Amino acid sequence: MTNDNKVPDRQDKTGPDKTETTAGAQVIAKSARVMRTLEQHPQGLNLNQLVAETGMPRSTLHRLCSALQEERFLRQDNGLWRLGPGLAQLAASAHQDIVSVIRPVLEKLGRRTRETVDLCVYRGAHAVLVDQFASDQELRVVSAPGTAFPVHMTAHGKAMLAAMDDQETESLFPDGVLPRRTDASHGNLADLLAELKTIRQHGVAVDLQEHGAGVCAIGTVLKTGTPELYAMSLAVPDLRFERDLESLRSGLLQAKAEIEALLGQD
Repeated sequence: MTNDNKVPDRQDKTGPDKTETTAGAQVIAKSARVMRTLEQHPQGLNLNQLVAETGMPRSTLHRLCSALQEERFLRQDNGLWRLGPGLAQLAASAHQDIVSVIRPVLEKLGRRTRETVDLCVYRGAHAVLVDQFASDQELRVVSAPGTAFPVHMTAHGKAMLAAMDDQETESLFPDGVLPRRTDASHGNLADLLAELKTIRQHGVAVDLQEHGAGVCAIGTVLKTGTPELYAMSLAVPDLRFERDLESLRSGLLQAKAEIEALLGQD
């Protein structure tokens, strides 16, 4: 006998299926593994080499690379897979987000110290200025956005180098000779490496008129959770730097902690 009053099964089907969620997470993880592998091989890898590097089945890799190519995250030239332009676009977007998040803290630090605050991103032998809060004092240090500072003679640059392995610094100066701007600039790699060791111990780097006569700075690297390497510094006329050094250092490290907390890196 049929029961017309039987209540149908109303199990909610709107939520994600556990199997589908797990499979999706695996695809993301595999995609990330492929892209990280290719990051280590800018010259490109063919499919067989990718199989050897990742340990993934050839058929899986072929489907994955093809899908990533459609999204412009990978490109293929002469049978070699390389990272594609889509990643650069994502990085640029993430870069702008980082700058916008950090900006209020830069302003707070600038108002507290009344000195110029610089935010730079690492670009090989240079630290490029991407944001600045200028001092309101008559005697101040300011630079144009986009200025490329040599990493080996600036506070933010040396803070970046201290966050990397010495081998990376050595690769920037293969002959061991460093360009100099002033008498205070390091002239050889050995002296720079010795200073980087000290920076790692104390968490801050200083520029004592190394980049420009009459100009000093104190800087620190920032943990942002992105592949980009950022550093923040206070640029100060030499006349005020030694007198205010302790308060500058305290303000800088407090701002660093605030930024990293905002970015979930504390």
